[in-house]
Amino acid sequence: MRVLVTGGAGFIGSHLCDFLLARGCEVVCMDSLLTGSADNIAHIRDGRFLFVKHDVTNYIVVDGPVDYVLHFASPASPIDYMELPIQTLKVGALGTHKALGLALARKAKFLLASTSEVYGDPLVHPQREDYWGNVNPVGPRGVYDEAKRFAEAMTMAYHRFHGLDTRIVRIFNTYGPRMRLTDGRAIPTFIRQALRGEPLTVYGDGSQTRSFTYVSDLVAGIWQLMGAPVNDPVNLGNPREMTLLELARRVIQASGSKSDVVFKPLPVDDPKVRQPDITRARQLLRWAPAVEVEDGLPRTIQWYGPGKGAA
Repeated sequence: MRVLVTGGAGFIGSHLCDFLLARGCEVVCMDSLLTGSADNIAHIRDGRFLFVKHDVTNYIVVDGPVDYVLHFASPASPIDYMELPIQTLKVGALGTHKALGLALARKAKFLLASTSEVYGDPLVHPQREDYWGNVNPVGPRGVYDEAKRFAEAMTMAYHRFHGLDTRIVRIFNTYGPRMRLTDGRAIPTFIRQALRGEPLTVYGDGSQTRSFTYVSDLVAGIWQLMGAPVNDPVNLGNPREMTLLELARRVIQASGSKSDVVFKPLPVDDPKVRQPDITRARQLLRWAPAVEVEDGLPRTIQWYGPGKGAA
């Protein structure tokens, strides 16, 4: 199988490239390197791997056959999509359109990397795939939330109108090696602060909850979804919920840091709760996460190490 991975030099995309190569696939990794990094794929020395630097909001050209298109291109962290609002909207709209067009032309299957952010600040808890969400379209987070919601709508339109075989994965908070320590998300931020001996910044009173999935679990779930006859969205995430204050304390403990915790005002439209209902993934994919934070956090901290943490 020959697979195009857009955003393949990003955090999740690069792990996905590794996973696919390990299962005998040929991989075309396409990335503009706007938020991705060539360092994430520098270790790959495989004749079945091809990197193409390209902005997928422009027409996509791939020589040779394409059996599957995995569309992961997009800024994904709040600090990125708030600094790159137009680019985020364009890749969700134009980039998805171009990727779907390629899949249709090549008669390839298509998988969209969507996000739990489509649920916004949810009024239903935990979040099931049939929940439509509570999103502020004109708030600062709306550029990412609505880009992904539009991408889902376009993916389903191609499925219904053109008969394209599509998948949609709604990814919940994921962590692991290769996350940028400066990307603004909770785990890399806490790790960076802990390794530097700085206070860990918790917003609000820290009672807002998240559910954290180790990247190897997520990629395994994506692989299962690729082969399953499921066209409706599927949540992939770890249903174990914890407060951000608890997470901060776990990072301090796992890193051996002497850091304290400081509190700052809650950002606008920051979700109060976030927890996936993974009943659909369990039933249709026979998938459930295997790595809990007690194992995943030490692995992640060890990968960064003192040198990277001080950078």
